[in-house]
Amino acid sequence: MVQAADYGEQMMSAEKVLLADALLGAGLPAAAEEYLHRASLAYQQDAVAERYLREAQALAGDHAAVLIGLYRFYFYKGRLREALEVARRCLQKAARENNLPADWRQVTAGAASFDRYEEMLPRFYLFTLKGYAYLQMRLGNLEEGRAAVMKLLELDPSDKIGAKVLLGVLDRMGQDDD
Repeated sequence: MVQAADYGEQMMSAEKVLLADALLGAGLPAAAEEYLHRASLAYQQDAVAERYLREAQALAGDHAAVLIGLYRFYFYKGRLREALEVARRCLQKAARENNLPADWRQVTAGAASFDRYEEMLPRFYLFTLKGYAYLQMRLGNLEEGRAAVMKLLELDPSDKIGAKVLLGVLDRMGQDDD
C-alpha cells in the first residue's frame, strides 16, 4: 500500500515537473520558438511582430511561452482588450494545470500550494490572476478588478504577489491628491 502511494506521489511530481518545464519553454516546437524569437526582434514593426506571434500560435497556441508572448506584445502596445483576452486564456490554462475550477471565483486557498512561492504552477496562476485584475482596472471594470484582487489576497494572504498595491490604487481612486 505504501509503495503504491509513493508511486502515485512520484507520478504527480513528474507531472508537475513536466508542466513546469512547459511553462519555461520545454515542449515548444522549434519552429514556434523561432517565430517567438523573430517577433521579439521585430517588436518595433507591429504588423511583422504580430504575424510572427500568430505563426507561433498556429503551431503551439496553448503553450505558455506563446501565450505570454502574445500577452506581452498586446500589453506593451497598449492593446489592452486583446491582452485581456490572452490573460483569460492564460487563466484557463493555469486553472487546468493546477486542477482548479475554471471560474477563478470558485478557487479556494487550499486548492493549490499558493502559500509556497517556489511552486511554479500555483505562482503562474496567481500572476495570471493579477494580470487579469490589473487589465480589468485599466479598462475601467473596477468591480471585476477589485473582485480579482480580493481573490488574490484570499489565495495569497502574505501578499507575495503584490496584490495590495493594486488594492491601494483602487482605494485611492476618486480621492483628491491633497
